[in-house]
Amino acid sequence: MNLFRCFAISFALSFAAACSSGPGTDFKVASPDGTLCVGIRAADSLTYTVTRHGTPVLQPSAIGLHFADGTVLGRGAKVTDARRETVERVVEAPFYRQARFTEHYNQLRLTFEGGYAVTFRVFDQGCAYRIETHLPGERTVAGEVAEFNFAGDPGVFAAYSDGLCNAYQSQYEKCRLSALGTEKPVLLPLAADCGAAGRVLVCEADLEAYPGMFLTPSAGGLRGLFAAVPDSCYLHERRCQEKVATRHDYIARVEGTRTYPWRILAVADEDRELPTNDLVYALAAENRIGDCSWVKPGKVAWEWWNDWGLTGVDFEPGINTRTYKAYIDFAADYGLEYVVLDEGWSDPKAGDVMSVVEQIDLPELVRYADAKGVGLMLWVVGNVLDAKLEEACSYYAGLGIRGFKVDFIDRDDQKAVELVYRLARVAAAHRLVLDIHGVYKPTGQNRTYPNIVNFESVFGLEELKWSNPDMPLYDVTFPFIRMVQGPVDYTPGAYRNATREGFRIDYRNPMSQGTRAHQVAAYVVFDAPLVMLCDSPTRYMADEACTRFIASLPVVFDTTRVLAGEIGEYIVTARKRQDCWYVGGLTGWTPRTLDVDLSLLDPGREYTATLLADDGRSAAEPTRYTISTQRVTSATRLQIPVAPGGGFALKIEPADNK
Repeated sequence: MNLFRCFAISFALSFAAACSSGPGTDFKVASPDGTLCVGIRAADSLTYTVTRHGTPVLQPSAIGLHFADGTVLGRGAKVTDARRETVERVVEAPFYRQARFTEHYNQLRLTFEGGYAVTFRVFDQGCAYRIETHLPGERTVAGEVAEFNFAGDPGVFAAYSDGLCNAYQSQYEKCRLSALGTEKPVLLPLAADCGAAGRVLVCEADLEAYPGMFLTPSAGGLRGLFAAVPDSCYLHERRCQEKVATRHDYIARVEGTRTYPWRILAVADEDRELPTNDLVYALAAENRIGDCSWVKPGKVAWEWWNDWGLTGVDFEPGINTRTYKAYIDFAADYGLEYVVLDEGWSDPKAGDVMSVVEQIDLPELVRYADAKGVGLMLWVVGNVLDAKLEEACSYYAGLGIRGFKVDFIDRDDQKAVELVYRLARVAAAHRLVLDIHGVYKPTGQNRTYPNIVNFESVFGLEELKWSNPDMPLYDVTFPFIRMVQGPVDYTPGAYRNATREGFRIDYRNPMSQGTRAHQVAAYVVFDAPLVMLCDSPTRYMADEACTRFIASLPVVFDTTRVLAGEIGEYIVTARKRQDCWYVGGLTGWTPRTLDVDLSLLDPGREYTATLLADDGRSAAEPTRYTISTQRVTSATRLQIPVAPGGGFALKIEPADNK
């Protein structure tokens, strides 16, 4: 039976059971400010409703868990205990968009006959629930009931997955909920405009030893869909990537006593509040590696996107020691923390992370990089690293390698999720950082394992090497949706910039869509504690002013605020690091003037603002930009024109620091 169809049938049956009537017990729990309310009914089935500002968001939606032995948690739900709690505490958040933030919620924990409980937490910024079980032995989870039955027919932004194996690299479709396609699963988060109730995102957090959740339309709304556990796999001939051949008829094998992932509705009155919603991070498991002062975020000189594109050198550029020394020289000259050796330093067809091609003298590169204060990271396929995980981490950490760029996991079934945690745990034990590409969305693993310094899981700039999508539109869409789940390794920094009409697909000499200022602004707008400079050192060194500007931007911040924005139109983000502010603005293909209110600055203090922005000719010549400086205060409002596919970046430093 087709896997997608199989799950659609099982969860349709679950929904039918949830609609049955009967006596029950009702509970309510509201947010601290009283605007968000969750109602729970325990009867023939366990259901919940959500209202905001008195307006329905979710109609009765079922919660449940089906085990392979026929046990169904949530059916005939009988409450044996109900406990309430209010929590307000400061969360320390290393390498996150905020250095710290306050989480404040009201909690209701319902314990049921049958050895399970469901905890509901309601924040001002959203609500969440999770199932926990207290059962003996191991259990086989046949399926989960997770329903999101939206009131009415809200407009949504949705990205589809091509089946249940994916890398979360899809663009968004804007439509009514009722118009969502049924042939492909919908990726989380899904964004909905619920009118007077505000904007709502369906998210998940603390995904561990369990499959990630997709969504699929059902009568009355959406329901969760989950990849089954792989039964047999094979290795792809090109990279020895593990691919699923067949699957079991269940979604997880679990310990009988455990917690399950949080199912989240993140809410906001305005689009601009969404990118700084902290619920996914707040609901993730706490730090498991202890002291993380050794974890070093930073900027990376990267060769793969530009195809090792050095020019004007007296050697043949490519996968060889001299080329990487040139990238190391560039990184050192511009104060970049890392160089990554992407695919090719080890023969991908060999499938052995311990082998290095003869053109690379890795010990010599480590010595050379160390002498210049640059760290090296190695690209590797996830399952290839896993095959010799302890050996590889021990050897390469001892050699002086600083981390791995892990790639081509492309799944979020239970085994793939367990792989990510295993890689993070062993890498942390050897003080190695991870940048995970070709992977499912983050669900807070960067809190649990802070050595995971970034995730791809985004339709990033690499897509322009082989396709012609509407990238400026995507750039002003995903920060409001995907970025709520966690940081993104979008890999900005292209210097071959093209107009909409002038863009051409060129794998070896790729372009970006939109202006150079748009590329620079991405370093401020996108959450990325580890971020690539995707173009070649040759191009960067040919534009010293712009490259020095990028190199001067921090990657970790104390505070982040979105000053203005609308999904699919534009975004203006401000971030503070110590006494300095950094503001970035992006637009899609619609030119506009962006209003930047600097009332966030300290009153009575004067600042020097350095602005890199489109100039009057950037619409036709997108490589053009202007850099200017002026004095500003908290009373200043800047009006910054941006070209089609344009943007700006602003550095604001206290004048008395000069």
